[in-house]
Amino acid sequence: MNEVKTGNYRWTICALLFFATTVNYLDRQVLSLLHTTLEAEFGWSNTDYANITASFQFVYALSMLFAGRIVDKLGTKWGYAVAIIVWSLGAILHAKAIPLGQGMVSMLGIAGITGLSFSVVGFVISRAVLAIGEAGNFPAAIKATAEYFPKKERSFATGIFNSGANVGAVLAPLTVPWIAHRYGWESAFVLIGAVGFLWLIFWFIFYEIPERQKRLSKKELEYILTDPDQDGIVPTSSEQEAKKVSWTQLLGYKQTWAFAIGKFMTDGVWWFFLFWLPSYLKVQYGMDNTAIMVPLAVLYSLTMIGSVGGGWFPMYFINKGFSPYDGRMKAMLVIALFPLVILAAQPLGHLTFWIPVILIGIGASAHQAWSANIFTTVSDMFPKKAIGSVVGIGGMAGGLGGVVLSKLGGGLFDHYKALGHTETGYTIMFAICAVAYLLAWGIMKSLVPKYRPITDL
Repeated sequence: MNEVKTGNYRWTICALLFFATTVNYLDRQVLSLLHTTLEAEFGWSNTDYANITASFQFVYALSMLFAGRIVDKLGTKWGYAVAIIVWSLGAILHAKAIPLGQGMVSMLGIAGITGLSFSVVGFVISRAVLAIGEAGNFPAAIKATAEYFPKKERSFATGIFNSGANVGAVLAPLTVPWIAHRYGWESAFVLIGAVGFLWLIFWFIFYEIPERQKRLSKKELEYILTDPDQDGIVPTSSEQEAKKVSWTQLLGYKQTWAFAIGKFMTDGVWWFFLFWLPSYLKVQYGMDNTAIMVPLAVLYSLTMIGSVGGGWFPMYFINKGFSPYDGRMKAMLVIALFPLVILAAQPLGHLTFWIPVILIGIGASAHQAWSANIFTTVSDMFPKKAIGSVVGIGGMAGGLGGVVLSKLGGGLFDHYKALGHTETGYTIMFAICAVAYLLAWGIMKSLVPKYRPITDL
């Protein structure tokens, strides 16, 4: 209804964020879909693969801290552009991982170290470059959402652009194995990585901050700026950018810690699904790269329901008179219950592989619903000038949580593989994934029991 009265250009920006996030996850998932191929070619262990994925998550975690600051400094337009250029180059760099690893080992003079794998070194470096660029996606996207949407629409807009992660996760298994089978695994990295440069053209054509956006009507601009500050004054984007906020200041707020802890405890679940599910289907059900295409596409298709529905769900409580934050937290409690179904994936998995696929799909869908809302708690409580930095702090925490879960998984899988029953390792990991959200919600709620916006920055 609002679009009829005010215009709808803000949804064009949301579409750009959606497609960028799709590209982000396409590039991120190529490695996991080629894991079994590369494992056979280079003789990787589960720990080798865990080290490669953990390197991405660790660099991503550190980069998220600085990505938020860089986006705040450069502004959304150039911050996003730099991010996608770097991550697209990093994605393409995977195709040269072997000579890259050989060159690095030779340059450092460590070629004589026993057991050193050129392939692992090369892929670690490639993943690090990819991580540096990809770290800019969510700080920039959340900042753009805060610029173009009033608070009451932000979780819905976040849910829509965040569903690009699900579309990317669906498209990847439908395209990557086919490209690799027909043209080789190197071509899969190159072709998927190049898509980001196509998006960049449209970004420069259609994006500008609202006050400078000629395609935006005056009424829509007024509608976007309907959220006054504590003095009842509606600040412009340029005024919000006038002051910078230090990390030390931000870490002094419980709201920052609530967001960071929530991300630390739950982001690793999504990373685990993204990086290990193809291997799980091969280990437990003997599926090769082409056989997993349909199950993974179905699984990640379910997550689109969670992403969009999760963004809409808080409106039910907000329309009943709750503040945006309080309504969001009530919705997140309900969402946190759904991953518990993952506990049944292994006990019932012997009946058919579709049972764990569907149950994990429900859990992954809940994660996307959770993600749409936890991101928006930042714009609920912090002024626009601090959003990129707070998202960066939380992103760093989430990345570190991913490192912990990935390393734990790799160690468990190698341990139980040696004992002859790798499935026990997956049972343990699925149990951790199932309960993570309820634990995270409890900690977040204890830190920030009620809506407490930051008004003194």
